[in-house]
Amino acid sequence: MTGLKNDKEYIRKLLKIAIPMMIQNGISNFVNLLDNLMIGRVGTNALSGVGIANQLMFVFYLVIFGATAGVGIFTAQYKGKGDDDGIRNTFRFKIVFNTIIAAVCIVVFLIFSPFLINLFLQGEGDPADAAESLVIGVDYIHVILISLIPIGITQAYSGTMRDLGSTKVPMFASICAIFVNLIGNYLLIYGYFGLPALGAVGAAIATVISRFVELAILVIYAGRHPDMFPFIRGAFKNFKIPGKLAVRFFLRALPLMANETFWSLGMTFINQSYSYRSLDSVAAMQIESTLWNLMAVAFIAMGEAVGIMMGHILGAGELEGAKKKAETMRKVTVLCGIFFGVIMAVLAFFFPLLYNTTDYIRELATGFILIGAVNMPFCAYTHASYFIIRSGGNALITVIFDSVFTWIIVVPLAFYLGHFTNINITLMLAVVRGTEFIKCIIAFIFVKSGIWIRNIVK
Repeated sequence: MTGLKNDKEYIRKLLKIAIPMMIQNGISNFVNLLDNLMIGRVGTNALSGVGIANQLMFVFYLVIFGATAGVGIFTAQYKGKGDDDGIRNTFRFKIVFNTIIAAVCIVVFLIFSPFLINLFLQGEGDPADAAESLVIGVDYIHVILISLIPIGITQAYSGTMRDLGSTKVPMFASICAIFVNLIGNYLLIYGYFGLPALGAVGAAIATVISRFVELAILVIYAGRHPDMFPFIRGAFKNFKIPGKLAVRFFLRALPLMANETFWSLGMTFINQSYSYRSLDSVAAMQIESTLWNLMAVAFIAMGEAVGIMMGHILGAGELEGAKKKAETMRKVTVLCGIFFGVIMAVLAFFFPLLYNTTDYIRELATGFILIGAVNMPFCAYTHASYFIIRSGGNALITVIFDSVFTWIIVVPLAFYLGHFTNINITLMLAVVRGTEFIKCIIAFIFVKSGIWIRNIVK
């Protein structure tokens, strides 16, 4: 704890970046919780169908996140260096790259979404329920596809602002979009004020509208405040990026994008292994993940803030002592994980009662939530470590730490337990999630070694 007292200034800066992201993500996930409850009131099949569709969208979000974050390493270090032209070039690259990725994903999901969703509906259960969940999931995702390009452009704006340490504007835009989404869900899922009751499709339409609202706010605000965001000056007048610089951005973004893609695919594959055991686990997992996402906002925001802070430190050339500052910030992140893990454990016995589903699914969800609560401090440790390692731009160790670990250790374990044993589904989840402890050991070794400490914008 002595280290924490000695680094109060860095902790203050860390919290200044992290708290707006916590608020933004907290409100977002709370509204997602309400959305989830609204859809859950429609029925278990709607809950399962939308949950599976969101698993696929989760892959897209992380691909975009990886692409934006890969270039964002340059943005953060350019900020530390004080290079506005460099920041402007990273912003332009994010716009182009994210739009291309979104367009490709739209085509893929249009063609393959029925097949992909059906992969999660192979477990034991009523075939009629599986068929209804499939139809709901496909209808939902086809509407959501309209929002993919706006999401990509939004990430270019908000990601650049966050990399500069300005998190309040993205928070405001996101909160506005969240409330638009919430109101739209209320009106369109159940059909109030003369509007049609569209169920899950209504939820998708509300989400699409909210994404356009969020993008509009960011574009207008950035355009009207060039003094706050100098990178926006001339950003669209001469939309050119120096060729060599674009290649550097691409080569740095590609491994991180690949990492996020393979990691998210790994998580999707793991969840499919759970669903292979029973269809009931799909609904129970949706309940658990909703509460997990709400409780995890603190350590997730802290981890991202740690990455931004370390990028500024490395970009400014403050390489000496970077390891010590990283360790201090990681301790704060873990404390957040412990605190909210305890809250999650308490809620495990009450939260599933909010859903209109069977007692067995509620019982499964309670067990899943308790496992998630115990695991949260370990996830906080590895999450902060991931952003520390990534801040120096060393793509190889980032990929080894994240997606390689997932596919070498976690995915084979989940597949084996799900397909070749009769282990109880709750115990299976505990064993698979328990691999996070092994990842903590790897995180300790990587961060302690200091091989991630690099300035890439000299």
